[in-house]
Amino acid sequence: MDWLINLFTNTESVAHIAILYAIVIAVGVLLGKIKVGGISLGVTFVLFAGIVAGHIGQTAPLNILTFLQDFGLILFVFMIGLQVGPGFFASFRKGGITLNVLACAAILLNIGVMFACYFIFFDTSDPKNLPMMVGTLYGAVTNTPGLGAATEALDSVFPKGQAPQIASGYACAYPLGVLGIIGATILLRYICHISLDKEEEVLNKESEEDAHVKPHNMHLRVTNSYLAGRSIKQIHDFLNRDFVCSRVLHDGHVSIPNGQTTLELGDIVFIVCAEADAEAIKAFIGPEEQVEWEKQDQPMVSKRIVVTRPSINGKTLGQMHFSTVYGVNVTRVTRQGMDLFANPHLALQVGDRVMVVGPENLVNRVSSVLGNSIKRLDSPNIATIFIGIIVGILFGSLPFAVPGMPMPLKLGIAGGPLVIAILIGRYGYKVHLVTYTTTSANTMLREIGLVLFLASVGIKAGEGFWDTVVRGDGLKYVYTGFIITVIPILIVGTIARLKYKFNYFTIMGMIAGTYTDPPALAYANQSCSKEAPAVGYSTVYPLSMFLRIFTAQLIILLCCGI
Repeated sequence: MDWLINLFTNTESVAHIAILYAIVIAVGVLLGKIKVGGISLGVTFVLFAGIVAGHIGQTAPLNILTFLQDFGLILFVFMIGLQVGPGFFASFRKGGITLNVLACAAILLNIGVMFACYFIFFDTSDPKNLPMMVGTLYGAVTNTPGLGAATEALDSVFPKGQAPQIASGYACAYPLGVLGIIGATILLRYICHISLDKEEEVLNKESEEDAHVKPHNMHLRVTNSYLAGRSIKQIHDFLNRDFVCSRVLHDGHVSIPNGQTTLELGDIVFIVCAEADAEAIKAFIGPEEQVEWEKQDQPMVSKRIVVTRPSINGKTLGQMHFSTVYGVNVTRVTRQGMDLFANPHLALQVGDRVMVVGPENLVNRVSSVLGNSIKRLDSPNIATIFIGIIVGILFGSLPFAVPGMPMPLKLGIAGGPLVIAILIGRYGYKVHLVTYTTTSANTMLREIGLVLFLASVGIKAGEGFWDTVVRGDGLKYVYTGFIITVIPILIVGTIARLKYKFNYFTIMGMIAGTYTDPPALAYANQSCSKEAPAVGYSTVYPLSMFLRIFTAQLIILLCCGI
């Protein structure tokens, strides 16, 4: 039995370290699936499993724990950045600006309430109390990347080995943080006298998609005598509106037009345009008619083709010359589940699904040009991920001198990779980096990074957890965390409803996104049959995640230390 005893007592062996992490992660994930009142703590329970392991003496060398913690954090935040990057800047359009401003206000209020609790309830002469409150803050807002960023920043402020284990404060505040977000959202409904049925009715009357990008199809008969003998390009330039004419029926013959094709009175054209432009185009060309194209003498096919060839990444539809070179027309592009009108300036990305219309042989030719190899998409672009991590670490290590700060500001291994991942996710195609990864691949890498980080932090914090929490200020961390969670939601949620008149379901999604809390989003989705919660969540999530990580480091560097 000596081999078994050695396995759990020889902390220097690779076998011990591997089995320790495997047990902590497996137990944490399994326990995290247990639901109480329909709510579970999810993968964050790995932190609690790590604390228990560390408390009973199951640990590993500090340098190994630190490496796995930091590497897990880098992998986690980088994959988050790749995920939110494509929609990061688009989230500021239209109503998204107001929602993001409200999210920023909630984040600042969280920080403000945290400082208020610190000065009211804690001994400010103890240099470890403020860092512990920062850990409590990030447990209260259920934001693990922020905890990682703060933990990393502490190492540059405190002497080696003396940084407080702020994961203890995080662990105390997290459970009530999850419940507090949902509870405050429910309370907001009664404060503002909101009827869920009426909110659903309002959503039913609103357009679910942006009319300027949502494609609209129609068959039009040419009745405007001005158009007789005019080319499609001339008509397009005169109207100054984007549209695609994918088929023309002239004298019983169907053809695939290009910009030089001329129209005559009585022709029937199949037009695809942005929904917002449909009425203007119809008024100019002629009325709608019903046409069954398959009964015409020249068979046409419509086919969705997946862009999988890396060389296509970043090329615009105009640069591809589909109508003039290949004899087909592209009518719409589907990206991340959203249909986009095929504007000539739209840049294609690997993973896009392109709707191509034309003769079958020509459509197949375009299919080979774009790739259309689903198998190729299943392989993650590992090189892009690690190139991005290299650049992210270099960027995070750059010192920025800030007047009044005792040391230069650095984004660190959390902020640097996050910023670079967002930029690569949005603009990577411009430098020929293929950033597409399947949802499952992104989730897998992200979750592996997260559990490595949580397990390492938990094992580190476990040794002093009893003295810090049970015999120390644990109860204070619990109730101050609850205050930090609830007050900003009630203030910002009320303003969003009464001043800006946002739909309640959108507010629910905005709050869940601001707190980067999937359980709150799941509750919101269960309450609403529409996509409003998901839209609110995705609109504020990218900026909120960035600010949570950035402000964590800023608070530590500006306000903490000995």
